[in-house]
Amino acid sequence: MKLPALLETFLGGTEDLPHLEEALTHPSWANEHRQTSTRSDYQRLEFLGDAVLSLAVSEALMLRFPDAREGDLSFRRAAIVSTEGLARFARELDMGLALSLGRGADAAGEREQTSVLADVTEAIFGAVYLDRGFEAARRLATVLCDRTDHQPMALVRDAKSALQERVQAKGGSSPRYALVEAIGPDHQREFVVEVEAFGEILARGTGRSKKAAEQSAAQTALTLLASRE
Repeated sequence: MKLPALLETFLGGTEDLPHLEEALTHPSWANEHRQTSTRSDYQRLEFLGDAVLSLAVSEALMLRFPDAREGDLSFRRAAIVSTEGLARFARELDMGLALSLGRGADAAGEREQTSVLADVTEAIFGAVYLDRGFEAARRLATVLCDRTDHQPMALVRDAKSALQERVQAKGGSSPRYALVEAIGPDHQREFVVEVEAFGEILARGTGRSKKAAEQSAAQTALTLLASRE
């Protein structure tokens, strides 16, 4: 299997990763080739990888920030394993180029779709865990943290509380959050939330829970407000 150079570097070769091909197979490809191939798509590995990621990143952050509070660690982890965070990591490693897609999905641009890239990242963690064990998944999680977690701990905080303070300091009412939609089956549901303040929709966020989606929306809104000052 030919992989983008950076992805292959971080995986350290693929000879002992028999599940990697499955992790890089989109449901559309599996559906189109169901008559000629027994290859499964990445969804089951994604389910496993979600749990592996949460544990591995939690451990990495506890080791990296031994004096951090639980809330700080939770917020930082949520940012790293969020749909947007995982997709950014996938784009840096050009994971989309290695993805097996059906013709229609490829033409529709799903190779670069944020939710697809996040799912593939989780699936790869699931494959690494199954084929190499948790120690290898832990090392890959360290790479993920190194490349995506650059915010000083002093700035890591509850984004919703920070947004409320900023909005009220400017004379506005408390921000309001509205669930826009919930996408996907129960075991991999993705929530989309909008946050409103000053009479306008400031931002939209996504996450694997409504709480995570609200935090994502609040963080984006904070960035927007800072850019207006």
